[in-house]
Amino acid sequence: MKRANAAAACLLIMLAGCQTADITDGVVRTNEPSKGDVTSFGDAFDGLKTVSDVEYYASDQAVAEAKNQFRAENYGNAGALFFKATQLAPNDGNAWMGLAACTDRIHRFDLSDKAYAKAFKLVGATPEYYNNVGYSYLLRGKLQDARSNFLKAYELAPNDPTVANNLKLLSSSVQNVER
Repeated sequence: MKRANAAAACLLIMLAGCQTADITDGVVRTNEPSKGDVTSFGDAFDGLKTVSDVEYYASDQAVAEAKNQFRAENYGNAGALFFKATQLAPNDGNAWMGLAACTDRIHRFDLSDKAYAKAFKLVGATPEYYNNVGYSYLLRGKLQDARSNFLKAYELAPNDPTVANNLKLLSSSVQNVER
């Protein structure tokens, strides 16, 4: 009985020193100071500090949660989780694609370009790659580059509804250019 009480006391002491995370308004905050904001990742992505307790995730779990956060339009949290997945599995092309898409959504195109470059080395010239890069250029207002990438995606997957929808979106963007 004394051993059980001593073990429980030791466990409580160890847990008292653990970091805790607080989630407010969909933003994860920790009681540790961050090295940067959620829009900076690693060497360009170094300063990321939002989810401190993700270390135990396997890459698949981090990617699954990142996709949920992305669908909920929590792009900063999704980016943090995709970045974590890239650290757990640096050769996971889908994690790099997800990270690139998140950085596109927060208009950190400098970071998305780096993530797309890593993704291309891992996934190659897929329709998804060209479609995402095309959408990135569309967000930047670079319509010719967007069209070029959407057409590459269309050549590889002519029946993909996402690619077809993005081509329609691009065409409506061209028609509605404000001067």
